[in-house]
Amino acid sequence: MTLNDLIHNPGSWLASGPDAGGVSFPGIIVSSRIRLARNLEGVAFPGWAGEDECTRIQGRVSGILQALPSLTPCLALEMADLSPVDREFLRERHLISNDLAQKSRGSGVVIRQDEVLSVMVNEEDHLRLQALRPGFQLPELWKEISTLDTELEKQLRYAFSPELGYLTACPTNVGTGLRASVMIHAPGLRLINEIEPIIKGLTKIGLAVRGLQGEGTEASGNMYQISNQTTLGETEPVIIERLIQIVGEVAHHEANARARLREHREATVADYVGRAYGVLSHARVLTSQEALDMLSALRLGCELGMISGLDKDSVNRLTLFSLPGHLQKSEGHTIPPDERDQARARLIREIVCRATVV
Repeated sequence: MTLNDLIHNPGSWLASGPDAGGVSFPGIIVSSRIRLARNLEGVAFPGWAGEDECTRIQGRVSGILQALPSLTPCLALEMADLSPVDREFLRERHLISNDLAQKSRGSGVVIRQDEVLSVMVNEEDHLRLQALRPGFQLPELWKEISTLDTELEKQLRYAFSPELGYLTACPTNVGTGLRASVMIHAPGLRLINEIEPIIKGLTKIGLAVRGLQGEGTEASGNMYQISNQTTLGETEPVIIERLIQIVGEVAHHEANARARLREHREATVADYVGRAYGVLSHARVLTSQEALDMLSALRLGCELGMISGLDKDSVNRLTLFSLPGHLQKSEGHTIPPDERDQARARLIREIVCRATVV
């Protein structure tokens, strides 16, 4: 398995997966993710360790990771060996973070072949374990990442305090070191101008709401990541269960928004979907932001039965493969920004023009 092999896979986080129970419209919940931050006992955190020490840690830990049953078969990558396009490609797949994408010698990532499990080495912490699946699957992910964590703890001694829990580079991660997140697609709430009050409400009860690419990014394509911020003083199951309940409520709000749009503002939603279809089926130049926003409208149209000849999975694939890293990785070479916009429009146009709005 090589990095180039991943381009032939659709990406684990945008495949079809189970939605929240009882939600009227499928596809509102896009993906679920759980991340654990861990550090090694008696070793400086990556931000304080020198490059040589990070390189020694990375070499040791990477060898252990590749031999773990939970990660076999896997792909091990060193950041120093990756081109800017490779880094962007992995970031778009949610396999590395924005911070790791900036790292070089002494940092890396180990990815299981199906992309469900991965471990970043020497990002902010020595280890960032991640489990990622489509749809609403937090309990399943917790089982998988807990098994991986247990396997690792048999091989390595973690930095741990009986009073505080797992010690991390950032104080906000101390305790369980757990960040659970769910990505939702919420164009209905955006169209009826109710998404901002919901985001404010989620923030007030201690949750974080971020954009498509996580921390530090704005919402693109009406995609929102909802995650816990509290990691200290609560157990992992409690944190996960609370997030499940709250995300389920948000999904029901989105389903309700879509129902209201169809019942009272059908012309509005039909125009929203139709305009996106018209642009995407004829455009010769498209920026990433334009493509994400209009593909979001097309995805909504598929989920509401307003488009024939195009399904949600095809729209999901276009959403991923129209991003800069995927676009260039598919072409096999670096493409200047203006040419990327033309290539993106061509890729989307060739698929979308086969569909019709009903």
